[in-house]
Amino acid sequence: MAAATIPVVEAPAARLEHPLRNPNFRMLLTGGTISLLGDQCYLVALPWLVLQMTGSAVAMGTILMVEAIPRAILMLMGGALSDRISPRKIMMMTATARTVCVGAIGVLVWLHILRLWELYVLSFLFGVADAFSFPAAQAFVPSLVKREQLVAANSVRQSTSQLTTIVGPAPAGLAIKALGIAWAFFLDAISFLFIIAALWRLPDPPAPAVAASKRAVLPLILEGLTYVRKDVPLRSLLLLAAVINFCIAGPVGVGLAYLAKTRFGSPAAYGIVVSAAAAGGLLGSLLAGVWRVRKRGMLMISVPVVIGVCLGMLGWLTHLWMVAAVLLLMGASAGVTNVHIASWIQQRIEPAVRGRVMSVLMLSVFGLMPVSLAMAGVLVAWSLRWMFVLASVLLLVIAAVAAVQKPVRQIA
Repeated sequence: MAAATIPVVEAPAARLEHPLRNPNFRMLLTGGTISLLGDQCYLVALPWLVLQMTGSAVAMGTILMVEAIPRAILMLMGGALSDRISPRKIMMMTATARTVCVGAIGVLVWLHILRLWELYVLSFLFGVADAFSFPAAQAFVPSLVKREQLVAANSVRQSTSQLTTIVGPAPAGLAIKALGIAWAFFLDAISFLFIIAALWRLPDPPAPAVAASKRAVLPLILEGLTYVRKDVPLRSLLLLAAVINFCIAGPVGVGLAYLAKTRFGSPAAYGIVVSAAAAGGLLGSLLAGVWRVRKRGMLMISVPVVIGVCLGMLGWLTHLWMVAAVLLLMGASAGVTNVHIASWIQQRIEPAVRGRVMSVLMLSVFGLMPVSLAMAGVLVAWSLRWMFVLASVLLLVIAAVAAVQKPVRQIA
């Protein structure tokens, strides 16, 4: 008699747990969000204070440049030290240094003895802190969540960051008006205590993720650069990201303010377009968390096309709502891409070099920004419309070059 066949029912695949269920990730996110909200007070107060003291836009621009230079120069060193020491410890040290610096400026403002050179020192020290904390933060998150959760984790973190830039400045302005400008710096200093407290309670990355070697920093940096150079898809992606950021940073950073002033004649118009871009970034970050992109290389080729076309349109649009709509689309495209680029790199690289490789990514984002801003300023003085067009054409050329590169197309 033949044995009866018993049908086998396959168990459904286990549902991937969302990173927000991870208490360590929630602790980092909560502390970081409060710190970012405090940063809005600083970002509103600093230009207002400089203009109060000097009335000079040139002084404001040079202070921003003083912050950007050490950020770019020291970024690779920051990544190397994250691998050598521990990204968590680096983040704690930089947050503590920021607390002391911004609190000291608040005291000087409170006592009415602040001088302009002290703001230059503050900006320089913040740039140094950025150079170390940015790659450390990117290297630390993968130690808290599973590899498969990185896209969702980065989506939540970037969405939260975008949301703070949308909702934070207005309350910050009201706080300055009600309490005085010194309190903006005090509130920022207090907010850093929350991320310090969160990091204090969180564990260090597992031992393999922290370099045990006591080699000098320079060989560690060279080792990280060699790692990127030998990984052809990674190298191609970082070069593409660097050129895309170069084409966007200046035209958007300089061009939008000039467009709002000359075409619409209202600071409210500038606020609307900036908010539209930020809202687009938030939308894109949220979308990235639920949209499973199978070919990230094709995404990296498509996004420069979308942003390039949008940039080219900005020079010709005459209605504020049209400009806002285009910036919303640009922000959403960039938001999706940023989440997937960071997640792909975090998933791909070995833990022992994670900080150094993420510092190369951060350098590709920030390194050429001062040059892009300077060139955009020159081009705007010639023609706002054609500045946007030239940036658009360059982005389309970059997308075409990337499309014929097999290593880029095959990034999954």
